[in-house]
Amino acid sequence: MTLLFYLLALFLIFIDNGASGVDTYEVSVKERDSVIFHTGVETNQQEVIKWYFNDIRIAEITGDLSYSCTDIRCNEGTEGFRDRLKLDHQTGSLTITNTRNTDSGLYELRSISSSSSTDKTFNVTVNGVSAAERDEMKIISVKEGESVTLDPDDAKTSDVITWFFNGTCIAKITEDPNKICTDVQSNQSNEIFRDRLKVNQNWSLTMMNSRTTDSGLYKLQINSSRNSFSISRIKIFSVSVIAAPGSGLSSGAVAGIVVAVVLLVAVVTVGVIYRRRRSHTAVPQTPTPHHEMAGTGAGAKYVGYSFVFGLYRYQGSLR
Repeated sequence: MTLLFYLLALFLIFIDNGASGVDTYEVSVKERDSVIFHTGVETNQQEVIKWYFNDIRIAEITGDLSYSCTDIRCNEGTEGFRDRLKLDHQTGSLTITNTRNTDSGLYELRSISSSSSTDKTFNVTVNGVSAAERDEMKIISVKEGESVTLDPDDAKTSDVITWFFNGTCIAKITEDPNKICTDVQSNQSNEIFRDRLKVNQNWSLTMMNSRTTDSGLYKLQINSSRNSFSISRIKIFSVSVIAAPGSGLSSGAVAGIVVAVVLLVAVVTVGVIYRRRRSHTAVPQTPTPHHEMAGTGAGAKYVGYSFVFGLYRYQGSLR
């Protein structure tokens, strides 16, 4: 009788741990990461997929899409997940965005269909981060013409790294070095970065010969895939490229302006000296008729216009 009791107990343990087919995965993420739990199946008309957190239903979807719910729409006790849960309607996979310490715990997948059932368990640990890591945005300021490097910090060679500039993909880095692409290789609209982007060995991104048009928001997305789950991490950089002094005029234009000013000062100086000498040596003369004085004024205007036109042509030759 005792032997029979032990055999029955062993059988029940086997049924509970082995025959039930429950796969358990250990998941470790950082605060504010996103995590995706994959079902590994495609939903069908007869299938019902349910997700539980510490035995509380947090998401559900039917194969015919006639019913689906997440967080408080499934259960009033899931207020902590409000607007942070997403269901994939094709696979039933569950995404948790902007993870928090309170999200640590046991997540269960229960997929039931007319022919089979699938159960998976994810033991999730959400690790806290330092105040520096918690900052959502890193601010970088450089002078025009300098190089700037954006560092992903903890990226791994197995990760897929994507860089965005103002929402447009400018670089994508995969495990295969032959599949790394930058600027126009990743997006035809990235002419402004042509031949100025460089991917380094630690997956950081360097912009060479920076321009004021490079100022804006750069977003780094790091995707790490594991068995039955994926982790996504976002980092944002605010880059400001400050224009160099005098960058608005070319060197030729500046030289032309300087030469014109020097010539103008020289002409004025010569004119003043000439007038003073003439006034000292002048002999009293009979008054000049009015029509002759008018002619003299017109001649002076002509000389002035000729001088200005000559300066304009000289500056044009310097450009």
